[in-house]
Amino acid sequence: MQLSGKRAIVTGAANGLGAAIAIAFAREGARVAVADIDVAGSASVIEAIVAMSGDARACRLDVTREEDWAGTVQDLVAQWSGVDILVNNAAIASGLVPIEDRLPEDWDRSMAINARGPFLGTRALLPVFRANGGGAIVNVASVAGLGQSQIMDPAYACSKAALTMLTRITAAQHAGDGVRCNSVHPGPIDSDLARAAYPDEQAFARRVARVPAGRMAKMDEVVEAVVYLASDRSSYITGTGLAVDGGALVQ
Repeated sequence: MQLSGKRAIVTGAANGLGAAIAIAFAREGARVAVADIDVAGSASVIEAIVAMSGDARACRLDVTREEDWAGTVQDLVAQWSGVDILVNNAAIASGLVPIEDRLPEDWDRSMAINARGPFLGTRALLPVFRANGGGAIVNVASVAGLGQSQIMDPAYACSKAALTMLTRITAAQHAGDGVRCNSVHPGPIDSDLARAAYPDEQAFARRVARVPAGRMAKMDEVVEAVVYLASDRSSYITGTGLAVDGGALVQ
């Protein structure tokens, strides 16, 4: 098992990609904190993990609130005597709205969840990782944060670009503490979040058609990238962004 004995927090883990990551981590031997504001969704993920004899607990966490992070980390350290892995996955997409039509409050909400949340999580876990002698952070970013497009949601793209830079800065500043920080950049993925970013199925289909591979990413393909970067198999990799995009960035 790639993550045997590891203790991991996965945010936005009540559904979609986050749930798939949490379940995969448990399958690979990690103890998993399913962190989300969706208590009912978290319970379903916990049930799935327990059914496969995994070890998991639910943590109600609003990633935008510093006090939520402090309480969650304190509780987990008390129970587990430490944390080894943080996956910053919680995110929202606010739709393909031109800049002049984008409401400031929508912009702020995207930035709060997609960029502030990972910052607060990283900030809360760094002392724990340092005390442990190291740790791994995997930020779930997006190809949207690496390129530019006329049809891209500006709030989502800019928040993911911020997350990409947070990844690099964290890696540079804390490699000496034994902390690795990398990002995964999915292209179009078969998930509710991806589809919600487009006004209709036709718009989503046009986006998929521009991917050289000619299809959306499978959930497991993205999950495997996260597992790899969280595991000791990538022990000499930090500050890297791994695109799982079917060639979208190189076309």
